[in-house]
Amino acid sequence: MLPARLRLPSAGLLLAVFAACLHAPLHAQTALPAKDAAATPEDGSGSRKLFGIEGLEGIGLGAGVVHFPAYRGAKTTKTMVLPVPYLHYEGDFFKSDKYGMRGELFNNDRIELSISASLSPPTRGNVPERAGMPDLKPTVELGPQLDFTLIDGKTHPVNLRLRLPVRQAFTVERSPRNAGVVFSPNLNLDVPLGQWNLGMVAGPIFASRKQHAYFYDVAPQYASASRPAYQASSGYSGSQLLFSLSRKYRNVWLGSYVRYDSLHGAKFANSPLVAQKRYVTGGIALIGIYN
Repeated sequence: MLPARLRLPSAGLLLAVFAACLHAPLHAQTALPAKDAAATPEDGSGSRKLFGIEGLEGIGLGAGVVHFPAYRGAKTTKTMVLPVPYLHYEGDFFKSDKYGMRGELFNNDRIELSISASLSPPTRGNVPERAGMPDLKPTVELGPQLDFTLIDGKTHPVNLRLRLPVRQAFTVERSPRNAGVVFSPNLNLDVPLGQWNLGMVAGPIFASRKQHAYFYDVAPQYASASRPAYQASSGYSGSQLLFSLSRKYRNVWLGSYVRYDSLHGAKFANSPLVAQKRYVTGGIALIGIYN
């Protein structure tokens, strides 16, 4: 399961990179700035060509600082400075916009079916709870996501979407292993605040036995007096609440987020590898954009 599972938002793949570090299957969303009238082509097609590439509307690069736990429930944390790319692309299938980086299978005014992906970084042996246990390999997740627009931001002051992502996870190694399935239904609210955009994401997380086992099982050979053998079951994985704030000023994009994560009631909450059942993480990024 992602030590960060945020969907890849284009208004700063900021949160995409953060997602790869946080272990949370939520999709932090940051709205793209409104398009400038001068940016619309004269032929009325509604699509621009940047560097002669149809559908490419903006690229950029910046840096972000993110603070996150080694995995959900770990007390060991990291603070990292990361490069943050930016991409705004509107293709027939592949899209990177305010709703994320994805392959779009079906879309109408209210319902969208897409393919989404998530990544998680490896966990090294510097976590006391996992001392003597094998390192966790990075994982990649792929699966369909069905989105329902409950309040359309094109005709209302706010935009509200119900998102239903289901992903299959695999370890990233020479012989990939099945790392289970994650289902993380959530509500995503975007609220314009003048030149700023406030994003809020909230929802529960559910996962299969294999997903919980990958992060929280303790095999008998790694058990000790302070770390008994443990086997997690499938089901509820806790809940998360995320707030993001972003804006674009000329060709600079600034974004930040704070996320609260609760493991109370999770099926793996009693694992000896869980050192805390609630915590707060966050990050900030600054990106230069060419469009």
